[in-house]
Amino acid sequence: MSESQRHMNTRKVTTHSLRRMKERGQKITALTAYDHLMATLLDEAGIDLILVGDSAAMTVQGRHTTVSVTMEQMLYHASTVTSAVDRALVVGDMPFMSYHVNPDEALKNAGRMIQEALVEAVKLEGGVKVSETVRRIVDAGIPVMGHLGLTPQSILQFGTYQVRAKEQAEADELKRDALALQEAGVFGIVVEKIPATLATEISKSVDVPIIGIGAGPGCDGQILVSHDMLGLYTKFHPRFVRRYANLAEEMKVAFGRYAADVRSRDFPSEDESY
Repeated sequence: MSESQRHMNTRKVTTHSLRRMKERGQKITALTAYDHLMATLLDEAGIDLILVGDSAAMTVQGRHTTVSVTMEQMLYHASTVTSAVDRALVVGDMPFMSYHVNPDEALKNAGRMIQEALVEAVKLEGGVKVSETVRRIVDAGIPVMGHLGLTPQSILQFGTYQVRAKEQAEADELKRDALALQEAGVFGIVVEKIPATLATEISKSVDVPIIGIGAGPGCDGQILVSHDMLGLYTKFHPRFVRRYANLAEEMKVAFGRYAADVRSRDFPSEDESY
């Protein structure tokens, strides 16, 4: 490893450095974590941004949507992640109904994520409709990341996980939303499950990094749910997920071997006993 590579792998990632990466054309890497061990591995692997996602509802709690995650649960997950991370920028999802009532309550909850869980930024779903709330939080000194396209907290309203903004009217609305979020002061925006050409257009039209998930290669970076790309979460396999491992099967084989060894009295051996 060269000295420059070693420096890149150890230098702390900030909202400013993400903007610099976009300016240099350097792709941003992002994945999710909900616990200390996963966060440690992601940080050691050099991932730039770790999102403590409300997807914990599905990957950890076994729910069908993200809307059931509470503020207290997100604080718990986020605190275990931040205790493990040295380099990556840690962003905490603001859960459903934690920022929807009014900007003051949203600021209070965002402040809890910063003070109690020690995340370095928060993420909110929505565009023009939440821009006032975003501005209120940013004005208080808390970095905010936006989220457009398929917004999982609105899934009960959408009624489907299909691609968003395929029609021109919704595409135009999404572009307005991105500009509104930039104007409100976000440091970056996640765009989820939208046409690749639209995501590329948005990335070129705003100064802040656009992080895609199911939005094609034209974004400034990519994010996936770690449990998806590791093959741990197998209830469904979205088209945009590339599985880099099949850990669910490997783990089941390991568990089965352990059970067989215990039942056959092969484990523990004399060398594994005191």
